[in-house]
Amino acid sequence: MSEHVEIVTEGGVRSVRMTRGEKKNAITGAMYTAMAEALETGNGDAAVRAILFLGVPGAFSAGNDIADFLAMSSGGELGAPIIRFLKALARSEKPMVAGVDGLAIGIGTTLLLHCDLVYASPGSVFRTPFVDLGLVPENASSLLAPRLMGHQRAFELLCLGAPFTADKAHGAGFVNEIVEAEDLEEKARTMAATLAGKPVEAMAIARRLVKGAPDDVLARIDEEAVAFRERLASPEARAAFMAFLAKSGK
Repeated sequence: MSEHVEIVTEGGVRSVRMTRGEKKNAITGAMYTAMAEALETGNGDAAVRAILFLGVPGAFSAGNDIADFLAMSSGGELGAPIIRFLKALARSEKPMVAGVDGLAIGIGTTLLLHCDLVYASPGSVFRTPFVDLGLVPENASSLLAPRLMGHQRAFELLCLGAPFTADKAHGAGFVNEIVEAEDLEEKARTMAATLAGKPVEAMAIARRLVKGAPDDVLARIDEEAVAFRERLASPEARAAFMAFLAKSGK
């Protein structure tokens, strides 16, 4: 487990909170592993009837911890903890809710495409700067985003790397409702509890019918991972990462 992920199960809701606030919830390999375990064990636990993702005030997640990511990916792979978490998202059998305040960068945005309900504060910002780092989209976002918001807006998010405000994310369809920051967690938690309180078997069947089988999502995660691995080995990506680390002083 990770000291930067707090996992609590209460009233049928498993809360998965990223708590690395001093780094704006930049995600490490240990954090990915902890969150993957929370999802995987939740599938077989009757006490878990919904999953709730939370961050800290001002930061849902700033994306990957770049230094940790490069260490995990030193062999040219995307990183086993990352892939494990992405596939755990795709395979989750329980409804997933997210409460987003502040930054939601990279995986902080693509995670939301797997959630069933997403609530965000007015000041939240969503961005996926994959191409800017010489990389490609991940987490099946190249499949899920066009399905959800159409080609042009998905291209704007994933390829142009344009930031989406909370209003724009709501208009694009991956945020259900904008909620004031001070009310955000209560709203997200209430909705997760509402899902957890519904008939379990009916909810599971209805969710499967709405989402469909995860096979194509899992296949796209693998396809993206191959392209991601190739891009990681490219001079273009290495130069972009080195420039980022130099700029951030790491």
